[in-house]
Amino acid sequence: MSTLTGRTEHSAPVETASGYRASRTLPLRVELVRQLKRRRTLVMGGILAALPFVLVVAFAIGGEPGGGDDGGNRINLMDTATASGANFAAVNLFVSAGFLLVIPVALFCGDTVASEASWSSLRYLLAAPVPRARLLWSKLVVGLGLSLAAMVLLPVVALAVGTAAYGWGPLQLPTGGALDSGTAAQRLVVVVAYVFVSQLVTAGLAFWLSTKTDAPLGAVGGAVGLTIVGNVLDAVTALGDWRHFLPAHWQFAWADAVQPTPEWAGMIQGTAVSVTYALVLFALAFRGFARKDVVS
Repeated sequence: MSTLTGRTEHSAPVETASGYRASRTLPLRVELVRQLKRRRTLVMGGILAALPFVLVVAFAIGGEPGGGDDGGNRINLMDTATASGANFAAVNLFVSAGFLLVIPVALFCGDTVASEASWSSLRYLLAAPVPRARLLWSKLVVGLGLSLAAMVLLPVVALAVGTAAYGWGPLQLPTGGALDSGTAAQRLVVVVAYVFVSQLVTAGLAFWLSTKTDAPLGAVGGAVGLTIVGNVLDAVTALGDWRHFLPAHWQFAWADAVQPTPEWAGMIQGTAVSVTYALVLFALAFRGFARKDVVS
């Protein structure tokens, strides 16, 4: 009797269909189209695209940012939100990086395998036959791709909305000075890239949990919850230098890129921490799924 592994019960190799290539099963474009058509993808894209409009309305109703009585004279990036379209895009990233952008990453990477398990369709994909590693690879690449697209969508829409509302101009720095439009665009690309890398830990958590449970909400919620726990631990100053091993400690290191002379040390350390955690979590996901019973 043959099994999904392509061997008989006596471990003797069996013949495969003519033209069958494991690497050609479940093409990325097929998985991408499937995920793009899902309602949660469209809803998440709509929420991110709507945020810049919400902020414009908020500034129009509440007045200039930083104009409130905060009892101090601190100047931060939010105070320059209406200086130009570039500033507005940077502020949208600032207010979203800590939590809002965590949601699409957890959703796209945590729902992908668990939802198939909840629909009982994993067994049919594997019987196609799609090798387990190939199935996970396709879903991981598409999940990360959609996560990156979400992070690009927000600043692009914000830049367009901000330019229409506040005009095109240099990126005004809260510490004084400005970056010309060309330099500002390059720095914003660096910021988006770093925010994506810093969210790889959430992606790894969500993807690993997605291979461990048949409940998509559990995988997504678990990844978001653990990310929040990391943020809470980073706020515990008593941990001292141990916080440097927390990905959350470096999540806003991208602010060093929005300076007259960018500082790279914090982003390099944050990238190293995030990538290390993510690789371990992705490896655990592939290892665990290779042994998972998807039939019962």
